[in-house]
Amino acid sequence: MDTLALVVVVSAALFYTGVNGFRDSADAIATSVSARALTPRVAVTLAALMNLAGAFLGTTIARVVSEDLVTPPEGGRGLLMLFAAVCGALLWSAAAWYLRLPSSSSQALFGGLVGAVLAGAGAVHWAGVLLKVVLPLVLAPLVALVVGRLLMTGLLWAFRRAQPHRAQRGFRAAQTVSTAGMALGHGLQDAQKTMGVVVLALVVADRAEPGSGVPLWVQAACALMLAAGTYAGGWRVVRGLGRRVFAVDAPRGFAAESSAAAVMFTSAFVLQAPVATTHVVTGSIVGAGTTRRRTVARWAVARTIVVGWSLTLPAVAVLAAALFFVGSVLLPV
Repeated sequence: MDTLALVVVVSAALFYTGVNGFRDSADAIATSVSARALTPRVAVTLAALMNLAGAFLGTTIARVVSEDLVTPPEGGRGLLMLFAAVCGALLWSAAAWYLRLPSSSSQALFGGLVGAVLAGAGAVHWAGVLLKVVLPLVLAPLVALVVGRLLMTGLLWAFRRAQPHRAQRGFRAAQTVSTAGMALGHGLQDAQKTMGVVVLALVVADRAEPGSGVPLWVQAACALMLAAGTYAGGWRVVRGLGRRVFAVDAPRGFAAESSAAAVMFTSAFVLQAPVATTHVVTGSIVGAGTTRRRTVARWAVARTIVVGWSLTLPAVAVLAAALFFVGSVLLPV
């Protein structure tokens, strides 16, 4: 039964990775498609390939998720907690997508872990949650906003005498690189979060030792699922973040993507902290867009996004806790 439960938890986590890629595909391609730097077909393919490659760049975020946030008990009870956490995140993501409520897949997953483990009387490492989850979730979009504005301001000054048509054409070409970099950062961040959950499940099921690292098959499975989800989801992107908050041209698209990539790589390799890629991308787009006059920004949309982000973590924590209680009644462990 423990083996079957482990298979179910790992399958649910991998499915969540695919859903994550499906939902976040707009983050990877919206600015480049909005600025007409890349065709949708090229943008989707590039984003999927870079997500696949990014998942193999490191495992620091996976170790944070599997070691620094929660410690479920071993056996079936711990696996039920993880299953409730992933299912809670899945249900919230589906509801948010249906209601068009902005939400973060990372927030949903972390909220599910905390809520389910608390409900099952497992150990929640609050210092790790505060330093590795809450602070990065709050600070990352603000940092991305500042970096995006500073970079765009620098570009406006550097190319102030350039012929506008030629500059636009050059930045459209440059967006191929910035889009690839941002998708690479997305794969680095988001694939590892699910890797951490799978490793945690292996430890709880006594199939791996704590701190033993991420098996190659786990990396490969999460990478493939994220890439497949991104490829499938990219085709539904008609109006991504680039049109919803600001009308993004090629220079601002380049600045936003470069800023987002820089924040995601810095948080992973230097700070070793997971960030919500949706937050980072939105912050960088807003930052690059604020170099235009204030009335260009659709601040009502931005406020809706912030409200959606604020609700996600506590709402999924409550939902995952409720799912654990229901599961513990139906499947005594």
